[in-house]
Amino acid sequence: MTLAAQDVSVSIGRKPIVQDVSLTAEAGEFTAIVGPNGSGKTTLMRALTGELAHRGRITLNDQDITALAPEALARRRGVLPQAAALSFPFTVAEVVRIGLEARGERADALIPAALAAVDLPDFSGRLYQQLSGGEQQRVQLARVLAQVWNPVDEQGARWLFLDEPVSSLDIAHQLTVMRLAADYARRGGGVIAVMHDLNLTALFAQKVILLGRGEVLSQGTPAEVMTDATLSNAYGCDLRVNKVPTEGIWILPQVAA
Repeated sequence: MTLAAQDVSVSIGRKPIVQDVSLTAEAGEFTAIVGPNGSGKTTLMRALTGELAHRGRITLNDQDITALAPEALARRRGVLPQAAALSFPFTVAEVVRIGLEARGERADALIPAALAAVDLPDFSGRLYQQLSGGEQQRVQLARVLAQVWNPVDEQGARWLFLDEPVSSLDIAHQLTVMRLAADYARRGGGVIAVMHDLNLTALFAQKVILLGRGEVLSQGTPAEVMTDATLSNAYGCDLRVNKVPTEGIWILPQVAA
């Protein structure tokens, strides 16, 4: 089961944002999309999930996403955006239930399981607006998990699309989320995540797609993509791989699994 994009381009108004991107991502793997600000990562993600009109072809599990009804697409993939604002005073349980309703179910027994997975086991009755930014981000992830809870069903692999899933989180919860995504892939689902943290990407991703100015600069394993020359060229600054700074301190999580 594969997500495949062939010659995909996206424009906002008259401005081209993503240009002739071709890529593949396999179910059972964690695929990370990285690149500097403005490189088109989120725009590409929104095209891959069917949220933005695009030129070219995108298939999910061999089906063209433009041919899938919204309900069918919602049963095959869950999407975590960068930010989600709610105007009404929903409880945490009600937010997670939105994910269940997106796939046409009311399996409320999944709500506590999804919240436990993101380390919020006792938050069901709390108001979403009263949570911290990091807690809200994890509630939204629980919603997405509830939507595509089983990584594989009778129709094949399901997919998690995560746009900067650790941006508001402390180190411990960054690892919680990354382990959760990696486990989803290990159990046969597909995971595609827009990432800014290159160290976490190197720890967890099996495939990396590096964007620059709306184009794919490199794609392959972390070792293949994350070289001094490739990263320095993409980010426009001098970067070195696997070299500890000579001054100051350097803090990295040491256990990925």
